[in-house]
Amino acid sequence: MPVPPLSVVIITFNEAHNLPRCLAALAGLGATDVLVLDSGSTDATREIAAAWGARVAMQPFLGYVAQKNRATELALHDHILQLDADEELTEALRQEVRATLAAWQHAAYALPRLTNYCGHWVRHSGWYPDWQTRLYDRRRGRWQGELLHERYQPTDGTAPARLCAPLHHYSYPTISTHWQQLDRFTTLGAEQLRQRGKTANWAHLVLKPIWKFISIYFLKAGFLDGFAGFSIALLSSVGVFLKYAKLRGGSR
Repeated sequence: MPVPPLSVVIITFNEAHNLPRCLAALAGLGATDVLVLDSGSTDATREIAAAWGARVAMQPFLGYVAQKNRATELALHDHILQLDADEELTEALRQEVRATLAAWQHAAYALPRLTNYCGHWVRHSGWYPDWQTRLYDRRRGRWQGELLHERYQPTDGTAPARLCAPLHHYSYPTISTHWQQLDRFTTLGAEQLRQRGKTANWAHLVLKPIWKFISIYFLKAGFLDGFAGFSIALLSSVGVFLKYAKLRGGSR
């Protein structure tokens, strides 16, 4: 059987600092279509994408689920690899994706994502393997979810098959970037809980943050990640407090 053509889709907003690394790692993948769907960047994101030969389309941000579904719809081919701009294919993963395309069997495939935190590859703390379903046949599923935690769901209900080689993730170059993401995501998390009719009590504000730290640092061996593991555990526990504090106070 002929190898099906592959589209790579990337949704972006002000990703000029990340996009060159992401696009450079596509060399040798064999993708015949690369689409960057931008939601109004004010930096050079669109110019960089065009310079690397990607198709560029504009779409005001619809939310993560709808934005990724829109990018999927705009792809030229049915077999799709969805990436975030702060991710990078490794050589081993490029080879595995090519081999998977040549012997395609499932509706979707999950990739083990390995995150770089302030220069340290995090292999504990519950962060690895961070399974992300990114390689899929768009005829056999759709992106689903709420404000956070979007996922690609095959329509037949089957679980995605799993690849072995890691997808590199550079989402946290500094502590400041972790804090900024935490503030943004806890606002979305609080709103998501509010939409479900949830409320926050003192147990949510005190006990859940403490348990979060214990879970990450001790039960999930975050201490083996050194300073990165401690920072992840501490800021994640603060994030739990912020989410419920924003829910209780009604403040964004």
